[in-house]
Amino acid sequence: MRYVFGVHSLDVDRRELRRGANPVAVEPQVFDLLVFLIRNRDRVLSKDDLIEAVWAGRIVSDSTLTSRINAARKAIGDSGADQHSIKTLPRKGVRFLAAVREEPANESHRPPAAATAAAVLPVPSSSNEAVPAMARRASIAVMPFDDDDAAAARGGLAYALVHDVITRLAKLRTLLVIAQGTVFALQERGVPAQDAAQQLDVDYVARGSVTRRNGRLTVAVELTDARTSRIVWTESFSQKLDDAFLILDEIGNSIVSSIASEVEAAERARAILKPPSSLDAWGAHHRGLWHMYRFNKADNDRAQGFFAQAVALDPTFSRAYAGLSFTHWQNAFQGWADRKVELEHAYAAAGESLMADDRDPAGHWAMGRALWLRGLRDQSLSELNLSVDLSPNFAQAHYTLAFVHSQAGDPATAIMSADHSHRLSPFDPMLFAIFASRAMALVRLSRLEEAAEWAIRGASRPNAHAQILAIAAYTLALAGRQAEARAYLARIRADLDAYSVEDFLLAMRLEPNAEALFRRAALMLD
Repeated sequence: MRYVFGVHSLDVDRRELRRGANPVAVEPQVFDLLVFLIRNRDRVLSKDDLIEAVWAGRIVSDSTLTSRINAARKAIGDSGADQHSIKTLPRKGVRFLAAVREEPANESHRPPAAATAAAVLPVPSSSNEAVPAMARRASIAVMPFDDDDAAAARGGLAYALVHDVITRLAKLRTLLVIAQGTVFALQERGVPAQDAAQQLDVDYVARGSVTRRNGRLTVAVELTDARTSRIVWTESFSQKLDDAFLILDEIGNSIVSSIASEVEAAERARAILKPPSSLDAWGAHHRGLWHMYRFNKADNDRAQGFFAQAVALDPTFSRAYAGLSFTHWQNAFQGWADRKVELEHAYAAAGESLMADDRDPAGHWAMGRALWLRGLRDQSLSELNLSVDLSPNFAQAHYTLAFVHSQAGDPATAIMSADHSHRLSPFDPMLFAIFASRAMALVRLSRLEEAAEWAIRGASRPNAHAQILAIAAYTLALAGRQAEARAYLARIRADLDAYSVEDFLLAMRLEPNAEALFRRAALMLD
C-alpha cells in the first residue's frame, strides 16, 4: 500500500518515504509512527495507542515519544508550530489531518508476504541501533518468576510480584523496562529467559523463583548482563507466609532497589573504562556519577563536566540535569565555590531536569535540595515528598527527607526516613549521609550515646567528607567522648586548617535549639 498526501508519498511495503521523487531518510520507529497515524487518521490517537502500536507496549518516556512525533513532523515538512498534518490535541492525543490518497503498491517491487508482514508490524525491541545514541538508556526485561505453586499460574503471588517489580522499576525512570505483556507472552510461547533477552535486545534480564516451605515464602532473584551472560547480582529474600501484601511490599522493595542499584553500579564501571570522547549521553552521565560519589572538589568538578557533556548530547536527559544540579549543590554546601552563584546554578539545573521530565523523581529530588539550600524548607519538603510519591523506591529522596527533617523538621520522621532509605539501598554510596542524618535527629531527641554511634558509622565510610566528620566530632563531644571528638576534628583540620563550627552551621539549616547544641559542642573542643 502507498499513501499519498501533499507532495509526499509513503510506501509501506518498500518502507520508503518520498518528497516528490526524492527519498526522505527516517528512523524505523518514526516510519512506523507515520504509518500508524495515517492508517488511523479518522480518530485521535492517545499516548497509549501510540506506545502499543510503535513500541509494542514497552514503557517509554514522554520525551522519547515527543521526539519521535517531532521527527515525524519534520520528515513531512510539518512543525510543532504549524501542525498542518500532525495535530496535537492537548490532553487528548494526536491526529493525522492531511488529506490522504491510497494507491496499491507496485507489484514488481512487492516483497514476499512474510517479509511484508515483518516490515509493517512493529517489532518490540529496545535495540540501541534503532534509537539515536544520545537517547540510549540501559534496558531490562523482568521475566516471569517460577512458582512452586503450579496451580497459581497467572494471578498468583509470583505473577503479582513481577508485575509490581516492573511497575516500580518503570517509576524510577532510569531504565527502559520491557512491558509485562511482552515478557509473559514470550514465556507462554516457551521462550527461555536468555533467548527472550536476545529477542528483546535488552542489556539486563532479571529472573527468579518463588517457593513456599515451612510457613515461609522465599524469593530468589538473579540479575544477568544479557550481553555477556555474566551474573551481576543474586539474592534470596524470605518472609513469613502470613501476609501476602506485606510480602509484595517488603520483598518487592528490596528487589527493585537492588536491581536499580546494581545496574547503576555496573553502568558506572562500564563508563569509567571508556575513553571520555567515546561516551554517549548515558555513558557520560554514569561517568559523572562515578566521580560525583567520591565527594571531593576535584572529582566533583570532573563529574560536573561529564554531566554537562551528557545534557549537551541529550537535552532531554532529566537525570543528567539532576546530577548537574547535585554538583553545584555540593560546591555551595562544601564551600568549594561561590555559594550564591552555585546555589543559583543548582536551582537552574534542577528546573531543567523538571522541564525535561517532570515525572522523573530525581528532578523533584534535585529541586527539593536546591530549595533547601535557599532556606525554603516547606517548599523543599513538598518537592521531596512528590519525588517519593512518584517513585516509592527512590532511596535518595527518602534519605534527603531524613536530612531535612533531622535539622529543622520532625526528628522522629527523620529517623524513619533514614531507616527506610537504608533498607531500600543497604550499600548506597551515600550511606555516610544516611547515618549522619540519623545521628543529628538523635541529638535533637537527646539520645546522645546512640547518636554518637550512628555518627561514627557515618564518618567511617570511605567517602565521608568534612561535614560528616564534623557531625561525628560535635556529637561525640555532646556525648562526653571528647578524646574521640578531637580526633575527628583533627582529621578535618588536616585538610581544612581553619575549619570551625561557623563553617558547619553555614552549610546546615539547623533550628535554633539544635544550633545551640552544636555550638555548645564546639566550645567543649576549644
